[in-house]
Amino acid sequence: MISTTAMTDGPSRKGSKLSEDEIFEVLSNRRRRFVIHALKRAEEPLDVSDLSTRVTGWELDVDPDEVGYEDRRNVYSTLQRTHLPKLEEKNVITVHEEENLVEPTAELEELDIYVEVLGSREIPWSLYYVGLAGLAAALLCAVAVETPGFAGLEALDVGVFTATAFGISSVAHHTIGRRTRLGNTEKPPELRKRR
Repeated sequence: MISTTAMTDGPSRKGSKLSEDEIFEVLSNRRRRFVIHALKRAEEPLDVSDLSTRVTGWELDVDPDEVGYEDRRNVYSTLQRTHLPKLEEKNVITVHEEENLVEPTAELEELDIYVEVLGSREIPWSLYYVGLAGLAAALLCAVAVETPGFAGLEALDVGVFTATAFGISSVAHHTIGRRTRLGNTEKPPELRKRR
């Protein structure tokens, strides 16, 4: 399961921002997410051939040096025909056709995209926080009605526990969130190895 969140503060086409629907449309395709990831990591414009090699390598889970011509050619042609024009239409990239280069626009530079990739045994952070809040509420109720085993605790103890639990959780969420942002790691977040 993949969910994405994107935030932008920068200008877009004719001074307007990308709408939420436009952001989701751009991110709805895995190849476009891979292109965005590669461009956010690049320090200079990328050649379309190099870009297609990187995307192919990620799709096949191989080193870019091991990408075969036929595989790369397929990705190259779909990037040229479909994905790069879509990204350029949304003012996320600029394609310099004469040099065959792709570069991110200011819109893409200001767009923070988080991809939450969940395995079969993982829960989303939002559900985790609901559970943590429920646990804190249940603990507070147990202390308030003096349930055996909790009667010796004070409301302040529950408050300290709750603040500590949420504080530690938010630090963990922030740390993990940095790794799930497009462009922050070597490979796109949805390709990270599961344990």
